Amino acid sequence: MVAGIGIAGFSCADALLERNADVVVIDDQDGAEQRNKAQILEVLGATVRLGDGQTLPEADLLVVSPGLPPSAPVIRSAQAKDMPVWGELELAWRVRHPESAPWLFVTGTNGKTTTTLMLAAMLRAAGLRTDAVGNIGVSLVAAVLDPRPYDVLAVEVGAPQLPFVHTVSPHAAVCLNLAEDHVDFFGSFRAYRDAKARVYERTQVACVYNSQDPATIEMVEQAEVVEGCRAIGFTLGIPGRSEVGVVEDILADRAFLEQRDTHALELATVDDVRPPVPHQIANALAAAAMARSFDVQPRHIGLGLRQFEPARHRIAEVGRVDDVLYIDDSKATNAHAADMSLRAYDPVVWIAGGLAKGQSFDDLVQRHARRLRAVVLLGADRELILAALQRHAPDVPVEVVTGTDTGAMQEVVTRAAGLAQTGDTVLLAPGCASWDMFTDYAQRGREFAAAVSSLEAR
Repeated sequence: MVAGIGIAGFSCADALLERNADVVVIDDQDGAEQRNKAQILEVLGATVRLGDGQTLPEADLLVVSPGLPPSAPVIRSAQAKDMPVWGELELAWRVRHPESAPWLFVTGTNGKTTTTLMLAAMLRAAGLRTDAVGNIGVSLVAAVLDPRPYDVLAVEVGAPQLPFVHTVSPHAAVCLNLAEDHVDFFGSFRAYRDAKARVYERTQVACVYNSQDPATIEMVEQAEVVEGCRAIGFTLGIPGRSEVGVVEDILADRAFLEQRDTHALELATVDDVRPPVPHQIANALAAAAMARSFDVQPRHIGLGLRQFEPARHRIAEVGRVDDVLYIDDSKATNAHAADMSLRAYDPVVWIAGGLAKGQSFDDLVQRHARRLRAVVLLGADRELILAALQRHAPDVPVEVVTGTDTGAMQEVVTRAAGLAQTGDTVLLAPGCASWDMFTDYAQRGREFAAAVSSLEAR
């Protein structure tokens, strides 16, 4: 049985049908997209039940999509019957050819998409056939079954994919950072943390961690890994032994060279990173460490960074009007991501709000109150951020947009433009999910860019 008919669920069902399994697919949704996929799977021999994703049919195995929380009734029912429960990662590992491409795992509360894409760019620069797959929107199951074999795969791993991984053994793995997120999905921050920590289990060559994030250090210390696997840190400071870091304007390696006690190897320069803001440099260092674990040469690290195309809606400059810079970081869907974005600009007119997902914003506001010129709030949970601003930044001007249609972004940007002064940055870093008003963070970013374009046209 496959629960979910999205990108992962469809590919899982297809792979199982190819292996002559009797497949039942269920999904809570019954829209046009689900029906189109259901029609294809039914032609291939599956039974599909739309509109009821929680009833467990008789089955020998449950394969779950990452959108289902561990507490979902269908998962609880399977566990009560001692039925094995696998995620997409586990199924992909089981159906792959034993000699197929090694996997490089990238997770973290924030930055994992950017880091995965950077890693893939470095691997391509080295002449390797690779792709960025997994949580990034390309099915890992489809990738491992590609008739043209890959040399290595850069796999973005979200926390919801990790609870049902049992035998996967990546070549290398990194957790970039850990902050409060998905509390509503996992039920507690501890459960979320424990899910993230599973990324390091059975790692073969390198567990890469954030030297400035104690949580990731603890994860590596507690992980059960393959004997001989090394712990490799990345830091924005000068690297110590078995670390990659920054020496003046050089990204330097003191982990993957024989003379690491006394020497460092130049991998790239800070100018190779776009944009060269602190959290983007940290992402580049993490990607470099992962690539070096696969023997990618230093010249290919820098070349990969220069060839890297940043994903949209992540610290993207969308316009400059009256000497005010407008930045789209709609992908900042939690407070930790907004924190990293706010660190890059000063002073800021901050656009925030949406679905808070159980987060608190007090620490975020306290940390950045001094750099806030003003704040414009929108979305379902805007009052949570407003309350934090009233407690910790009472002198910062705040405007609240109450409209909930997508066109409200025009009003948001207009108000932000009115509050901004010469040299300021208007920063869309919502700190919240987008689903209350938009299809996804990408639509939110597009609406923001369109509103900025209308300012330019005046």
